[in-house]
Amino acid sequence: MTNLYPVRRALISVSDKTGLIDLAKALSAGGIEILSTGGSAKAIRNAEIDVRDVADVTGFPEMMDGRVKTLHPMVHGGLLALRDNDDHTAAMEQHGIGGIDLLIVNLYPFEETVAKGADYDTCIENIDIGGPAMIRAAAKNHGFVTTVVDVEDYEDLLAELAAHEGQTTYAFRQKMAQRAYARTGAYDAAVSTWMASAIGEETPRRRTVAGTLAQSLRYGENPHQSAAFYVDGSDRPGVATAIQHQGKELSYNNINDTDAAFELVSEFGSDTGAACAIIKHANPCGVARGGSLVDAYRAAYDCDRTSAFGGIVALNQTLDGETAEEICKIFTEVVIAPDATQEAIDLFAAKKNLRLLTTGSMADPREVAKTVRQVSGGLLVQDKDNGHIKAADLKVVTKRAPTEAEIADMLFAWNVAKHVKSNAIVYVKDQSTVGIGAGQMSRVDSCRIAARKSIDMAEALGLDAPLTQGSVVASDAFFPFADGLLTAAEAGAQAIIQPGGSMRDDEVIAAADEAGLAMVFTGMRHFRH
Repeated sequence: MTNLYPVRRALISVSDKTGLIDLAKALSAGGIEILSTGGSAKAIRNAEIDVRDVADVTGFPEMMDGRVKTLHPMVHGGLLALRDNDDHTAAMEQHGIGGIDLLIVNLYPFEETVAKGADYDTCIENIDIGGPAMIRAAAKNHGFVTTVVDVEDYEDLLAELAAHEGQTTYAFRQKMAQRAYARTGAYDAAVSTWMASAIGEETPRRRTVAGTLAQSLRYGENPHQSAAFYVDGSDRPGVATAIQHQGKELSYNNINDTDAAFELVSEFGSDTGAACAIIKHANPCGVARGGSLVDAYRAAYDCDRTSAFGGIVALNQTLDGETAEEICKIFTEVVIAPDATQEAIDLFAAKKNLRLLTTGSMADPREVAKTVRQVSGGLLVQDKDNGHIKAADLKVVTKRAPTEAEIADMLFAWNVAKHVKSNAIVYVKDQSTVGIGAGQMSRVDSCRIAARKSIDMAEALGLDAPLTQGSVVASDAFFPFADGLLTAAEAGAQAIIQPGGSMRDDEVIAAADEAGLAMVFTGMRHFRH
């Protein structure tokens, strides 16, 4: 295999014209003949750069609204021919096929068309056919042909040609071929995923997942694990689309925790009042609403000050100076909010290790989407948990009905419990969490842990009674026995919200009645593993 191979002839066909003219000028100045199609050829010609239309090479005009222009042996023969194979070179000579040594293609903007909400027929028309066919042909023949599919690789291409007097190395062509196949793979993934959704195919026979590298990470969950962050092109507000204003690069755990924090606080729309969520190890350690953002932060912090240290803070409104000043009083890894005032940004500037992210807006917790999790040998794909309930959905099952204030707190607790690792128990009082038990094998243990934390915090705050006294409690799944409910009652809970559906519901309801508690069933479970 020849290492260096000269580029004498290039074919350019791009939808994204960014950098096209500068690239074409450089190639032409290097003595490389340029072939091109449609709008690309017109743009190059208008810049007074020599270019030859592909139609002149094939002998066929572009037809069928541009659907057919490069699907021709004069093009694919020039891309696929093995230059060191006598039969191939003889066929090229016999049929007058010129070699194409460099292919520069970017595809019809299918993903962008879908993102804009275009109708079915418009999306179909934006599926590229000739582009992927050429890319695959050129990339297969990377022993001789260089394939470039991303605008950001133009500079590397020109540097490669300059370094090797108009030639490319085999290693460079290999690297470009891999990127080319990754691009066509991601493109086909986008098409197949969109079409499955468009035709209502919930479980297609084959499902593909693709992403674009956003960041190479220092390591994964632990230093001995390599890691990287890929984005899927979604415009959903969150950690993947946020602007980072300051601080060192986000780590694997930072990204995971920040995503959890922002998804939780997005349950509380910015138009419903200020809200704050503090996350540690993907679990909330404090969530609250308040009359102002700083009040919400203080209330969330007072749920579990110990765990909040080194945590992630998510806010549902523009971060202001007063709240920023309060956050600066302890070490915080990341703050994420829809926006931030200049005063807040300036205050954070003194905290070089604190990362500030702004998303522009809140995420929609009711968005219909899929989540994907890898297991050994496969993928688990499911609908995103966008389940919500309102007061009218609650079924009162006890003799005592909850008060309006208890209902408001129960709905708040329920929204938080959705984001707590199961088994999840969440105590809430006055729109603030006052005890959270997460990720325990026993629901009773989650109740006890949450209650114990509330006692510790009460002591730290100089209070006589546990924070859970007079609270409501949410359980992400039903109480299989009365013991968990009774533990919550002992902690001071006066009302319970849970899915219901246990074989022993009657026993649990009887225990609630005996303790004078109010209890409602949601009919919906929120396991989070």
